Amino acid sequence: MELYQHPLSLNCQKVRIALEEKNLDYEIISINPLKAKNLDPDFFRANSSGNLPVLKNSNVVICESLPILQYINGINGPLGDDKVHHEKVQEWVKKVDEWDARVFTLSHVSERTLRFFSRFKRRVVIARMAKNPDLANKYHNKLNSMHAMEEKLKSSEELSANEKQLIVLLDEAEDQLGTTEFLAGFEFSIADASFVPILARIQLLKLVPELLKPRPRLLEYFSRMKVRPSYKEVIQGYSSQLKQMRVVVPSMCNVALRKLFSRY
Repeated sequence: MELYQHPLSLNCQKVRIALEEKNLDYEIISINPLKAKNLDPDFFRANSSGNLPVLKNSNVVICESLPILQYINGINGPLGDDKVHHEKVQEWVKKVDEWDARVFTLSHVSERTLRFFSRFKRRVVIARMAKNPDLANKYHNKLNSMHAMEEKLKSSEELSANEKQLIVLLDEAEDQLGTTEFLAGFEFSIADASFVPILARIQLLKLVPELLKPRPRLLEYFSRMKVRPSYKEVIQGYSSQLKQMRVVVPSMCNVALRKLFSRY
């Protein structure tokens, strides 16, 4: 299997944790959206949304984290076996997927940084559109989706709704952990694989006092998740803003040079 991903993407982290927990062999192919590599024609032809992750297994190509998680869970039997409630697993995975993690993350990024990358990506899309007329409509749709995200980040109503949706998820998890050790039963499942990166993102954004400390069962659950080998493999290396700078700073330098020499 090949996983096209970026280590800072929350949706990619979900999928990688599931792959690690199931002990499946897979190859990581890094696609850096900060450098707009997800907009390169070859990748864009296979996945016109340009979103990550993408999983390729022989002739099977799956885009977006929800169907990928469901596909992975079906290989050699689901995570948790008979110690989890599988309908509840699917409920959790879908609920998490319905919450827009990108809005949450980007709303905590400075406007200056957002403008720096969004202007670059816009120029990349326009350049790709001119060089690949067969993909012009798909690139135009991508421009529209980029604009829609920018508008969401300007809307106090959208940001408030996103935060309220997150609070509901956290409260439901706190309640569930009062009766079971994991989100869907008494073993780790893809429900946990999809949820744990949210807690890691909350920690990264230094929102633990506000969002996790008032929920003691959730805080204890997160402590247990952080010692799992899958967490250490997938998230721990990028668990602080300083560690993430090792990825972000070189990308910013690359983008600055490309902008300087108009290489889109």
